[in-house]
Amino acid sequence: MKKIIALLLAGTMTLSMSACGAKPAASEAAPAESASAETASSEAAPAEKEITVAGVVFQEDQFMKLMQKGYEEAAKNLGVKCMVSNTNNDQAKEAELINTYVSQKIDGIAIAPLNDQSSMQALKAASEKGLEISVGNTKLKDAPFVCGGYTSDNYMLGQQTGEMAKKFIEEKLGGKARVAVVQFKSQLPTQSTERMNGFVDQLKDLPNVEIVADQDAWMQDQAVQVVGDLLTANDAKGGIDIVWAANDGGTIGAVMAVKNAGKAGKTFVFGTDAAEQQVAMIKSDDNILQCVTGQDPFQIGYNTMEVLIKAIRGEKGEYGKETIVPGIVLSRSDIAAVDAFATVLAEKTK
Repeated sequence: MKKIIALLLAGTMTLSMSACGAKPAASEAAPAESASAETASSEAAPAEKEITVAGVVFQEDQFMKLMQKGYEEAAKNLGVKCMVSNTNNDQAKEAELINTYVSQKIDGIAIAPLNDQSSMQALKAASEKGLEISVGNTKLKDAPFVCGGYTSDNYMLGQQTGEMAKKFIEEKLGGKARVAVVQFKSQLPTQSTERMNGFVDQLKDLPNVEIVADQDAWMQDQAVQVVGDLLTANDAKGGIDIVWAANDGGTIGAVMAVKNAGKAGKTFVFGTDAAEQQVAMIKSDDNILQCVTGQDPFQIGYNTMEVLIKAIRGEKGEYGKETIVPGIVLSRSDIAAVDAFATVLAEKTK
């Protein structure tokens, strides 16, 4: 009996030791799992660095305001911090602003440069400091450092309006017209000249069409004064039948000048760029603004900012390439197209 009890005690001790021995195995595994978790945590991808960019325009007109909205919308949709600024047609201010962004160590600049040549130095220097550069509205000459850009075909903008003006002169004015040109040659010579040539080239085969004035006036208030003076100066010479303006401010100012001078129905305006004011003027009963060839400044701004952000994130495309954004003709002869443009514009800018 004692022998049996001894055997039972021995078995109980063995089972007890075996059970105790299992716990250390489990407790040893826990640190291993913890170490593994720590390793996984330390190897996790770091949070994406916040990207900061700048969107730069060069004046306070509807075109540039819409371009700036495009910058801001693209940055918002892509989750990027965006600062916007205006160089106010000042080349020195543009260079100073670019240098400031370099010193702030932002990631990139989307810009409507003031000049296709004189803006190059500051932008190239910024690129060499590590900033990505994209360009909208103006095509830079030989700029392989630009990660992308979007602009209009300036000759075609003038050409499309010129074709409509030619048809109007033939059908409404008996093939005769005295024409005044209002452009922005002293501001952006290449761009302005291309637009003017596109327009004037369409009138060359009309022998009774004369260009009687060619002056600069790209801001609205400036154009009101300049066109008003031209109308007065030409009264004794047979008047002015057509005013063509090369940009947004010039077009709006020309319409206002004709209206102020009481020349509605005698002097007709054709122009470039389109936004809410031009839409309203085309639809107005005063019959002054006949046609504009509109760009898409919102889309130009959006695409210019989008290509910049993609390049910063490593989605690099073809450097030095700038893409043409097509223009659109808006005229009194197709109010349905004018209304459709206004609807799309409202959706983009709301």
